[in-house]
Amino acid sequence: MLVNCVVYQDGKKLADIAQSEIHSYLAKPGTFVWVALRDASDAELKEMSQQFKLHELAVEDAHHGHQRPKIEEYATELFTVLHVVEPAGEELRVGEVSIFTGPNYVLSIRNRTEQGFLGVRTRCEQEPELLRYGSGYVLYALMDAVVDRYFPVLDAIETELEGIEERIFANTAPRANIEALYYVKQKVTTLKHATAPLMDAVGKLYGGRVPQVCQGMGEYFRDVYDHLVRLNQSLDSLRDTVSTAIQVNLAMITIGESEVTKRLAAYAALVAVPTMIAGVYGMNFKQMPELSWDYGYPMAVGIMALLDSILFWRFRKARWL
Repeated sequence: MLVNCVVYQDGKKLADIAQSEIHSYLAKPGTFVWVALRDASDAELKEMSQQFKLHELAVEDAHHGHQRPKIEEYATELFTVLHVVEPAGEELRVGEVSIFTGPNYVLSIRNRTEQGFLGVRTRCEQEPELLRYGSGYVLYALMDAVVDRYFPVLDAIETELEGIEERIFANTAPRANIEALYYVKQKVTTLKHATAPLMDAVGKLYGGRVPQVCQGMGEYFRDVYDHLVRLNQSLDSLRDTVSTAIQVNLAMITIGESEVTKRLAAYAALVAVPTMIAGVYGMNFKQMPELSWDYGYPMAVGIMALLDSILFWRFRKARWL
């Protein structure tokens, strides 16, 4: 579905144009065309490929989708793939944005995403002095918007992890805690897969040999790179914290089991003492002097009570009971 098809000149919007007019404006000096598609059909991709004369390998990747984040250079054209990570209830939905960037055009195609980039277009149109840089600035603005959307997702994951850590030390539902930590680790991995490859790719857009469409935009792409570095460092730290939390939760389960074992052993000892004494007197041998003694029964019960009292006091002192 076509979202926008706009031509710009000298940093200002010139007009909304039809798709069939794209090639004619591409031939005009000092102008560039910015087209945005959503869930593009095969026919739309074929038409855009013809209008912009896109590289067939890049078009094939955009058609099939499910690419890893990357930036590939084809002569004067850049093909960029970004992952858009959006909350969907308790899960994370991963969409994809494919961006074709040439000297005088930008074609963005987003798939499986709810949130669009109309705000990015508005921001660019409000900064004509930067929009004069042309397609390179638009590529930066789109990448910056995608990367900035990672931070709220990261904050939500950190908040979720903090809640789970509180439940761990509250000794509540250890199995549920492990399952929750595993899902958090899945989310961290999903976000890591979106940011780590992109950091390596963005690093090639400033310093050294910079692609033609990105010339003059080095400090802007370096800013995106710095955000990605911060994201990846936070994700690495968060992943280590999740692993530690899982180990702590398992340790808490082991400690709880050992406490139960100690209590069971203590109660077993309390039962074993009277059982032993009763077993001795239950052997029914004739030559047992206490059997004919009037105080034999009270003495046996008293010994049982005394020994159990001593054991109970020792167990309580050792905090087994």
